[in-house]
Amino acid sequence: MANKTVIKGVKDHVGESVVIGCWVNNKRSSGKIQFLQLRDGTGYIQGVVVKSEVEEEVWDAAKSLTQESSLYVTGVIREEPRSQSGYEMTVTGIEVLHLTENYPITPKEHGVDFLMDHRHLWLRSSKQRAILVIRAEIIRAIQEYFDINDFTLVDPPILTPTSAEGTTNLFHTKYFDEDAYLTQSGQLYMEAAAMALGRVYSFGPTFRAEKSKTRRHLIEFWMIEPEMAFTEHEESLRVQEEFITHVVQSVLKNCRTELEAIGRDISKLENIKAPFPRITYDDAIKFLNDHGFDIPWGEDFGAPHETAIAEEYDKPVFITNYPAGIKAFYMKPDPNRPEVVLCADMIAPEGYGEIIGGSQRIDDPALLEERFKEHELSLDTYKWYMDLRTYGSVPHSGFGLGLERTVAWICGLDHVRETIPFPRMLYRLYP
Repeated sequence: MANKTVIKGVKDHVGESVVIGCWVNNKRSSGKIQFLQLRDGTGYIQGVVVKSEVEEEVWDAAKSLTQESSLYVTGVIREEPRSQSGYEMTVTGIEVLHLTENYPITPKEHGVDFLMDHRHLWLRSSKQRAILVIRAEIIRAIQEYFDINDFTLVDPPILTPTSAEGTTNLFHTKYFDEDAYLTQSGQLYMEAAAMALGRVYSFGPTFRAEKSKTRRHLIEFWMIEPEMAFTEHEESLRVQEEFITHVVQSVLKNCRTELEAIGRDISKLENIKAPFPRITYDDAIKFLNDHGFDIPWGEDFGAPHETAIAEEYDKPVFITNYPAGIKAFYMKPDPNRPEVVLCADMIAPEGYGEIIGGSQRIDDPALLEERFKEHELSLDTYKWYMDLRTYGSVPHSGFGLGLERTVAWICGLDHVRETIPFPRMLYRLYP
């Protein structure tokens, strides 16, 4: 009886007969030999069917197979240096499970809308599979970094009565008789958790009702939001660059095959090691004005500005000390210059924009109350948040990483829609 295995595991079965459950990715014939390109989710292998060496029904079954037909294939594994995986299967038996007719996604070129309408099938392509494997490795590495650095995973709510940064871009819903919103950030709740557990992080979906169609934006995306008690801005920056270094180096170590499959320039990722360069908002404004951008001090940066700055570096770059007026109410002012705040955005190289935004948080209750009034936020609604400063306030800092934008950068993708299995965009809710 042949052993059942997966394609990824065939290296342990050289010379043995095995059974693999798989789909036909493609096939070709050379007279008396059929070459089956097979996939099972863990990898790809070529199955070789030689007419003179198999029963007639096996040969006929192989001839009947179409793209994306499913089967159990039995055969002997042998080493094959010319194969990408290094192995090949000499087929001895085929059990057809389902013959597929008129599979809609063919090897020819398809438009983006067509592919997005068939996203449930497009995921099966070699490139999309590789992206999802890399995404999974990024998630694993993120959790590993926080685990080995004594962070505790905490899950904030998805339905919230308030927001971290104003309600303009939030999805509104009813919570029985009350107003509620789909979360755009778990940060405020993570600050509460940090006062209980010291170092914490959340990892969950967030929602932004932005009518944006850029290649960097999704309506629903995943955020990683660490918060650290007894941590000032400078220490937070060191954590951020060590964190990103760990993630990128983990992907290089564990997903080289997938990076090559999608054509990623690996040399650009090999540069990503801490420390990262830094530039103040003031210096960024001067740089942009010197390079033909007409942007006054006090305005936020858009994608063209961030890209121009990032092009000066081969690593992510921190832009620090933004004006208080364009940042969130909870960010701590620089004690030496209160018109700017102790914050930083980390801008990825190669035009991928901001992947991390972070700051030291206000820990002075009087100043936080002042900010509530300036931003016309209800003191009653945020009483619980004020309690964090009333009962044992400490210096604390945190940041948020957008997973999909990080995947897009590490994979070198043109659009963020390919970074998540089923993207939610301005005009895309199906499938």
